[in-house]
Amino acid sequence: MSTILVIAEHRRNELRPVTLELISAAQGLKKSADDKVVVAVIGSQADSYVPALSVNGVDEVVVVKSSSVDFDPDIFEAAVSALIESKKSAVVLLPHTVDSLGYAATLASKSNLGFATDVFIAEYQGDELVATRGGYNQKVNVEVDFPGKDTVVMTMRASVFKPLEGTGSPVVTNLDVSSVQSRSQNKDFIELGGGNDIDITTVDFIMSIGRGIGEETNVEQFRELAETAGATLCCSRPIADAGWLPKSRQVGQSGKVVGSCKLYVALGISGSIQHMAGMKHVPTIVAINTDPSASIFTIAKYGIVGDIFEFEEELNSQLAA
Repeated sequence: MSTILVIAEHRRNELRPVTLELISAAQGLKKSADDKVVVAVIGSQADSYVPALSVNGVDEVVVVKSSSVDFDPDIFEAAVSALIESKKSAVVLLPHTVDSLGYAATLASKSNLGFATDVFIAEYQGDELVATRGGYNQKVNVEVDFPGKDTVVMTMRASVFKPLEGTGSPVVTNLDVSSVQSRSQNKDFIELGGGNDIDITTVDFIMSIGRGIGEETNVEQFRELAETAGATLCCSRPIADAGWLPKSRQVGQSGKVVGSCKLYVALGISGSIQHMAGMKHVPTIVAINTDPSASIFTIAKYGIVGDIFEFEEELNSQLAA
């Protein structure tokens, strides 16, 4: 029997959705029915998150009482280290976020643990754990293994693993690390904004443009189409790299993963592996492309082999009717 340890993330009294995604990833790493998924939540009000963490797939919730309300890297490092020791954890899953990156590498280095960041595939190949992450600016996928490591820490990319449905009745245990002292003091929380741009990971209808639009001057007509249809205009990497749309609108491994989207309309996008990784969980994908062999059609629910400008004109006329 082995234990997969998930470290919950919360911010400003709210459990972050990525925690539930990590629980799903942990389920995929169970090698037998005896393996357990343990979720630890750390903070001075940690017990308030127990109901939200009592979901399908969780065997145990550990309430880790600390002296800090907010995230503190020193406290988290000490708490997770103690949890690894007490639970004999084979795998530790953290969200790939700014919080985790504040202590994960130090934790792995001090305890001589296996370590990989920004992982979007984790699986056992035989008895060996293999993590897949992007490399060379997301141009290739890199498989990482951990020879000789009894415990592996991985930070997992958000919006990749679909949360399991249903509630559970996990065992609730406690760990007290309130005696751990931090070297820093939190004064205030400042929410970093991305200018006035929308967070595309939270929208449910996206129209996305690719190389097929041809010229930058054509972007505006598709922006108007998206606004008329009630969609958010996004793009593939070449459009963002060219500066035709901001990077905050890029869908893909090196952009955003649009896990909340319900309808995704791909306009003139061929469908690179990196782009499709950003929208693979969307239940309804509509692809319009002049190339009938475009990769995007392999994952699209509906495909139209045709010109995106003719599509734009026809859809506009239908919306105006």
